[in-house]
Amino acid sequence: MATFRAEQFNIRVGDEVLADLRARIWNTRWPGAAPGAPWEQGTDLGYLRGLLGYWADGFDWSAQERWLNGFRHFRAGIDGVRVHFVHERARSGRGIPLILTNGWPSCFAEFLPLVPRLTDPAAHGIDGPGFDVVIPSLPGYGFSERPARTGVTCRYTAGLWHRLMRGLGYQRYRAHGGDFGAAVTTFMALDDPAPMLGIHLSTLDVAPFTGPGSRPLSAAERAYLARYQRWREEDRGYGAIQSTRPQTVSYGLNDSPAGLAAWVLEKWRADSDAGVAIYWDFENVHACLMDDLVGEGAYRSGRFRPQDPLVDIDPVAEYAATFGRIVVHRAYGNWQYFARYRDELQAHAVDLGLARKLGRFGKDLTRTVVVWVN
Repeated sequence: MATFRAEQFNIRVGDEVLADLRARIWNTRWPGAAPGAPWEQGTDLGYLRGLLGYWADGFDWSAQERWLNGFRHFRAGIDGVRVHFVHERARSGRGIPLILTNGWPSCFAEFLPLVPRLTDPAAHGIDGPGFDVVIPSLPGYGFSERPARTGVTCRYTAGLWHRLMRGLGYQRYRAHGGDFGAAVTTFMALDDPAPMLGIHLSTLDVAPFTGPGSRPLSAAERAYLARYQRWREEDRGYGAIQSTRPQTVSYGLNDSPAGLAAWVLEKWRADSDAGVAIYWDFENVHACLMDDLVGEGAYRSGRFRPQDPLVDIDPVAEYAATFGRIVVHRAYGNWQYFARYRDELQAHAVDLGLARKLGRFGKDLTRTVVVWVN
């Protein structure tokens, strides 16, 4: 096995890149407004123009860059891919190793507000253990290289994360995942459970086996799967093209900041409360857009192709329990599909040594949080 070597990394975006970005924004060729209600046929023109104007003439990337570089960034070669990650150790004592994985269209930066609370819980009024926190960028996301191969699935990435944690010297560790990061985390436990102390999921993204020989589904499980099927028919068109023809859509998204913003904003809004500002503030939405546009190899839609069975929405506990013993199951009536880790963390603290709620707000469904302990 190749020797693991992590090198420190700082985020630096050149002035010429920022100037080019602003020029592309100002030179956007705007379509006409869609008929019907705003957002009904996709990202609203008026909202997008306002956001792009702020991106070009108000967003302070230098301040965001300084904030991002306040954390310890590294890159390491794993299976021929340079993987970017943040690694912050517990401020006192021996921290519990914990790896956090996002999905799409999220980025590693969403987890950073969690770091001080997990590494120094006492300083934030949290009665719980400290963690050694590892936050990698998915292959092809942000500052991780795009692998020069196909088959980069959730399952493959789970293996990369095991190698990353072992390379950092951890023999036993815990993991959290949301969106298809939950699938990565689930496969970490299914394929190599020995080092796993437990997993924490804010989404169930891997479908349990329901074929011949499995128990009959309950009424609640059948209702859940019906909701999931409706969601696939109405809201998952983006996933169809990203998982089958990602290169085709990547040309427009890599070339046009407006195209990229429209593509991801529609999902951020659709999977969050319409009454809440898209995402949680302009600074964070632009930080993730910048991560997509100026990261390693720039943005390529669907660079990470899950190619694994996915389940989303709000799984009932018995459906999730098919995978193993659930020691904590919490359904929140107010959820967010993408992480919001600010005020909620103080209230929800720590559950069984894992962050109890890594935050979600959104429509009128409940959101399941599962903690499984090995």
